[in-house]
Amino acid sequence: MFRVAESSVTAAAFQPSPARSVLRAVPADSNAGGNEQGLVTEDDIARLVEAFYAKVREDPQLGPIFARALGEDGWDSHLVTLRDFWSSVMLTSGRYKGAPLAVHMRLSGLTPGLFDRWLALFGETCDELFEPRRAGAFRAKAARIAQSLLLGLSRQPSAVRWGP
Repeated sequence: MFRVAESSVTAAAFQPSPARSVLRAVPADSNAGGNEQGLVTEDDIARLVEAFYAKVREDPQLGPIFARALGEDGWDSHLVTLRDFWSSVMLTSGRYKGAPLAVHMRLSGLTPGLFDRWLALFGETCDELFEPRRAGAFRAKAARIAQSLLLGLSRQPSAVRWGP
């Protein structure tokens, strides 16, 4: 699915401040800890994944990261994986069997600022597609996932190049 690349992530890139901005991205009145079953459907997930990753491909910051990782012919299988991932996250379907932290550790050029950009674009897409409660449920889960990935990346010696 992803091409293995030597990590260019640095210790300085994963300092706590971006994680704080990720935490602020979680709406106070969200359904972040609740059960999204009944609120979110598989069709919602498919629409969001398609719309959001169409934007990602065109984004000047995020597009190159994904292009390096997926190439031209990896998108179809990646979108299937992402639908499975979000189904597992939002509907507890159990369809996703991957290891997101391990995948992100292999990405070249990943920085905390890209997480902020990803969250902003994701939130924008949610707001375009869904009413506030449903959009908020997706946004809250995404913010918690980003926070978890940032924390994991900051603590993985193999993902972080220490020193200049």
